[in-house]
Amino acid sequence: IFGSGLGSGFGSGAGSGFGSTASGTASVRTATSSISGNVVTTLSSGSATSIFGSRDELSTVEEIDDSKALLVVFMCNHCPYVVHIADALARVARQFEPQGLGTVAISVNDVESHPQDAPDKMAGMSKKYGFTFPYVYDESQRAAVDYGAVCTPDLFLFDAEKRLAYHGQFDDARPGNDKPVTGADLSRAIENLLQGKPVDAAQSPSVGCNIKWKPGIDP
Repeated sequence: IFGSGLGSGFGSGAGSGFGSTASGTASVRTATSSISGNVVTTLSSGSATSIFGSRDELSTVEEIDDSKALLVVFMCNHCPYVVHIADALARVARQFEPQGLGTVAISVNDVESHPQDAPDKMAGMSKKYGFTFPYVYDESQRAAVDYGAVCTPDLFLFDAEKRLAYHGQFDDARPGNDKPVTGADLSRAIENLLQGKPVDAAQSPSVGCNIKWKPGIDP
């Protein structure tokens, strides 16, 4: 587990694939969102999150479970789209944590093909960008399949009942487009959710590197 924030014992259960202590040319992919009218394979607006598995498997995530809003970020170490927003992502998580936001980041990339994303490299990234949230590795890649995540970063924001409220981009900034990295889109959704206001259903999808699937797993 990397990061000093929520859920210090996160992912200690058996068989979950979570919690393993743990640049090249990017192939770019765009996430789709049911909220903006497209299809997410296994997760739609209002669906309950299943990331943490059963409480028998994972029994140490009460702080995140009790959060007013939960942000799940699929990311990795090497993707330039992730690196481009990493400082701002850490800042947004810190900004809203006192108001009730829980955040967890998950890496699922195949480390055989991309050893730079291995768990032993994740601690360095967490320290470099000052993550105050758990950054965990799912060797099974099950979480990404269950969520319908396709790229890094891919952002899923849930309400207090763990229903999907936002599946969209961090902001308009991309490597090389000279737009400022503000986190405006995600921040607006978090703020509305925490204040009990509707989250805009018009959501621009995230763009990033495609998830590096293991042979035979690519959904």
